[in-house]
Amino acid sequence: MSAAALAADRVRLGVIGAGGRGTFVMSEFQKDAAVDVTAICDVYEPNLERALSKARGAQAYRDYRKLLDTKSTDAVLIATPEHWHHRMVLDALAAGKDVYVEKPLCQTPEQGVELVAAEAKSKQIVQVGMQRRSYDLYLQAREVIAAGTLGTVRMVRGWWLNNHVDAAPAGKLEGKLDWEQWQGPAEKHEFDPGRFRNWRFYSEYAGGIVADQGAHVYDGIHMLMNASYPLAVTAAGGRPHRAGVNTAESVVVTAEYPEDFLGVFSINYAAMRYQSRNDQLNQLDGNKARMDVGREICRVYAAGKEDELLLERKSARGFGFATELHVRNFLECVRTRRKPTAPMWLGFQAALVVQMANLSIKHGRRIRWNDAAKKVEMS
Repeated sequence: MSAAALAADRVRLGVIGAGGRGTFVMSEFQKDAAVDVTAICDVYEPNLERALSKARGAQAYRDYRKLLDTKSTDAVLIATPEHWHHRMVLDALAAGKDVYVEKPLCQTPEQGVELVAAEAKSKQIVQVGMQRRSYDLYLQAREVIAAGTLGTVRMVRGWWLNNHVDAAPAGKLEGKLDWEQWQGPAEKHEFDPGRFRNWRFYSEYAGGIVADQGAHVYDGIHMLMNASYPLAVTAAGGRPHRAGVNTAESVVVTAEYPEDFLGVFSINYAAMRYQSRNDQLNQLDGNKARMDVGREICRVYAAGKEDELLLERKSARGFGFATELHVRNFLECVRTRRKPTAPMWLGFQAALVVQMANLSIKHGRRIRWNDAAKKVEMS
């Protein structure tokens, strides 16, 4: 390969948000020998220092806008708390950067509509971090469904079980944090280490655990069922039982789709703890067969013979392989300029369902999506 071809194949990556997830996904990028991590930004010094130790030679930034101004990055990984995604993605597109952004894509339907429009106007590649889209197990499961093995599916039931109610309170932070910059566009509060450590459970920064995990589950349902945007969503949630947080850990969501099926998702983070390979499952109820697909295994049972296994599919390397595959797909699309497996509109589709669920809980009513007007409406 010529030197010019080698240079064209290289991708210079900037990382915005170097916490646990951001550093892990950065390591997946680094498995590609033609990726150079050239810049890392975080407002919490220990995160920044840890990520810099794993990416020798990368430039340190404490303001993401300065990272976006640099000419030494082609693409950015955005792995900040959810309340920053909307603004950062818009700014990255405006700066001409390709974007890999963690899910959920955004906090509100209005933000999602704006992001989809911004992507359409740009020439950039956007991949939302919903790795089931690239996961070999889900691709196999989709083929089984497309072959008609399940017959007609009118309901998909998903659940996710864990426990965070009795978790120990967040301790004192070690190292410097720019709290004001971390809060950014969110409602302002006095510094609280619990808000920083457990931001997913505060409505100012995220949609609660139902949104955080539900975006994954509903995207998997959308992929398997070849679904479009929901028609309507109804949800019910319990009260929060973890001290200090303001979002429920136990929620049931029912989404209605124009493809004539229901997607029902239950999350309970006040349950017993499971091994991670067993904590999440989707069941597709067809009139010919039922499919159970979780993190590691897909199984199908024929009608009237539910005690016998009809067929089974497995991932080549397990669920941890999904993120690696998703990053590979993004890098391939950065180089070829093809559409990735999880572009912006699919990221919004998954986020929209859980946003509508939270609106349903807030208003105590069914929430409809007007696709022509691109807005939610109360039933």
